[in-house]
Amino acid sequence: MYFLSEVEHKLLIHKLLPNAREVGVSAQLRGWSWHQPPLKPYHDARLPMYSVASKFCPTDRDVYWSRVEGSRGSPNFKMALGKMLHGVVSDSLLAYLRQRKIGFDEWWSKIRWEEIPGRSDDLRKPAEAVWDYMTRSLQARYSELAAAQPYASEQDLLATTAPFLIEHKISGELLGLSGLLSLDCYDYLRGVMFDLKVDSEAKDWHRLAPVGYALVFESVHEVPIDVCGVIYLSFIDDRLVLKKDLFFASDELRSWWIQERDRKLEIVAEGKDPSKPDKSECEPSCIHYAACWGE
Repeated sequence: MYFLSEVEHKLLIHKLLPNAREVGVSAQLRGWSWHQPPLKPYHDARLPMYSVASKFCPTDRDVYWSRVEGSRGSPNFKMALGKMLHGVVSDSLLAYLRQRKIGFDEWWSKIRWEEIPGRSDDLRKPAEAVWDYMTRSLQARYSELAAAQPYASEQDLLATTAPFLIEHKISGELLGLSGLLSLDCYDYLRGVMFDLKVDSEAKDWHRLAPVGYALVFESVHEVPIDVCGVIYLSFIDDRLVLKKDLFFASDELRSWWIQERDRKLEIVAEGKDPSKPDKSECEPSCIHYAACWGE
């Protein structure tokens, strides 16, 4: 899922990294500058990353409903599928890295369905397809490395096959976020912060989440992250489709993330209702659609 193709690797090496070195990132926009403007949060409220980095609602009223009114909304299949496939990707990778040889059926049997808002028969087929893809990809990469490095230990081969921090737990409190954040994936050999989207349609604001996680990582570990990526996972006629958006975590994107955080922290800290958007701008799949429109 997070492996780079030959073309993507060339894009990283010959375009994104040279551009990052030439243009650079302003010191005040590195996460380790959390204690001074513009990164310093001026409200005591705390937000999860998805509240800051999502732009589903044009007026951010979803933040008001979830963080001020405490509404959980109305879960739907899209939410269930996203939660399920995130779990498949992370758990299959973690099982591999910990040398736990479990199959899909065993993993499926341990799902806590009270945490998944969906029907098992609708979710099993896509989940199994992703599990199979992850397993085959890891096995192929391992076999390739084992053939090239005959004297490497088992642990060395495992670590080199998947040089990823998966679901790394980290606190975002220095930046006004929750203290319980989980990164989808950080490729520590290439220095790329990834975020997984179960979606087929790319939107410009999808870049906010990995940039936000990069800022948090910089704030805690003081490791610079210049390149981020969004992984798009979707299905066409039951066939799994993957697309990647790799990009430079520029000053512009960092500033945009800060603006989103500050506006949404203000909504929560002051309990401000930002009002409903025009109904034509609302997506019926929004989990707060019924709360706004009484439908």
